[in-house]
Amino acid sequence: MTKATHDFRVLFIYPNTMMATLLPINISLLHACLRKAGFETRLFDTTFYHTEEINFEMKKVELLQIKRFDYADTGVRFKETDMLEDLDHLVDSYRPDLIAVTLVQDTFDLARRLIGRIRNRGIPTIAGGVFTTFSPDEVLAVDGIDFACIGEGEEALVELCRRLQAGTSTTGIPNIWAKTPGGIIKNPMRRPVDLDALPFIDYDIFEKERIYRPMQGRIYAMLHVELDRGCPYQCTYCASPELKRLYRECLNESYYRQKSVRRIIAEMKYLKEKYEANYIDFNSETFLARPIPDLEEFAALYKKEVGLPFWCQTRPETVSEEKIRIIRDMGCQNAQFGIECGNEAFRREILARNYSNEQILRAAHLLEEYGIAYTVNNIIGFPGETRELVFDTIRINRLIHPSTMNVYLFTPYRGTRLHQYCVEQGYLDADAEVHQLLDSTELKGQPLSYDELKGLQRTFPLYATFPESEYGRIERAERFDETGNAAFAELRAEFYERIFHMPYA
Repeated sequence: MTKATHDFRVLFIYPNTMMATLLPINISLLHACLRKAGFETRLFDTTFYHTEEINFEMKKVELLQIKRFDYADTGVRFKETDMLEDLDHLVDSYRPDLIAVTLVQDTFDLARRLIGRIRNRGIPTIAGGVFTTFSPDEVLAVDGIDFACIGEGEEALVELCRRLQAGTSTTGIPNIWAKTPGGIIKNPMRRPVDLDALPFIDYDIFEKERIYRPMQGRIYAMLHVELDRGCPYQCTYCASPELKRLYRECLNESYYRQKSVRRIIAEMKYLKEKYEANYIDFNSETFLARPIPDLEEFAALYKKEVGLPFWCQTRPETVSEEKIRIIRDMGCQNAQFGIECGNEAFRREILARNYSNEQILRAAHLLEEYGIAYTVNNIIGFPGETRELVFDTIRINRLIHPSTMNVYLFTPYRGTRLHQYCVEQGYLDADAEVHQLLDSTELKGQPLSYDELKGLQRTFPLYATFPESEYGRIERAERFDETGNAAFAELRAEFYERIFHMPYA
């Protein structure tokens, strides 16, 4: 006898970086798709548990990358209960028929701990996410994971639930690999979903406090809204080009596509009213890649029907004065673009980012001229990168005036061309783990050691903003000894007063 559809329960598990409060679109959409199909859903979210010594955002505060902020009066606080015991209780009380866990490489170890805790309950478990797509065999080797979703999951997960509910075979579902006693059944991929046909994002599955997120030292009730999926560019340190390749080779289909403007506006209007948001975060890797007529249509409707301040990210070569004027008038409050590396030849040959330093400077100066605060992304520690190359990046940051600057360590994620290159060159073991963009992992045989890179990371904003006459002091602060740490603490306090115009403490 099979269960009625409305009695079929799915428990999502979200192993998240501690206190990273940006609402994820993937679970919110999958939850919406399952609810539309008539299934019940619940969520176990690790965001507010103590899973690390210091959270990602506070690390950025310490590294001078963002302003200090305070979650007071928002209800955002750590959970004081035991994470694994809470998971036990939820599984035992909710009694799900399927567990669905989303994976990125940063949180794979945490996911294994969670799945390990409940693996003996006899509940079928599916893993999805970008890490699963590029490392399905490793994911399916985890005791307790029965299915792996390759690529998009909106249609595949609904089909799996229907088959489990009906008691029929679950081994032939496109996009899903199934672990069986006879081995892994690797099913073909299905066509990309029509973004306009998806249900609206549904954030109800998350705790209400998850809507709050810091931006430029303030806390906003922020909505994360999908405009497109994928990216038209080919950066070697990003997984988007490999997702495009995967869909092209398997299906001769384009992975990169955009939602229609009217669909985006309708969804944002609905979300704004439902969640009483006061800020929008556009989930688009290159917002200004849109043609000017599309951007003008978007801007006109957005101002009329949504009208909230927003954040977007783009690339230097997509910036023009006309586009900046449009988004300024539309309500853009903050923008972000990647410098990544300040050396044009290295950036072009190693990173496949084909814009000039002149384009970087022009993009920054246009944002400054039109009064839009902006953040720049910088990455150090690429394979073969020298101290002089790092200072090429510092030098271009000295020529502009971003509100904040991100300084990440190159992180060789699975599914990127630079990960493959690092493994082939012997810089990285194929199974090496990484720990998010601020920490990454150490590459072998590099011009700069891991400690040297960490020292440059924490002093990068100082080099980029303080007078060159103070470089001697800053260089001492690169060292992780008593003298270096004392120098950095002193300089950090000065940086907050000079640049952020507020005390550090």
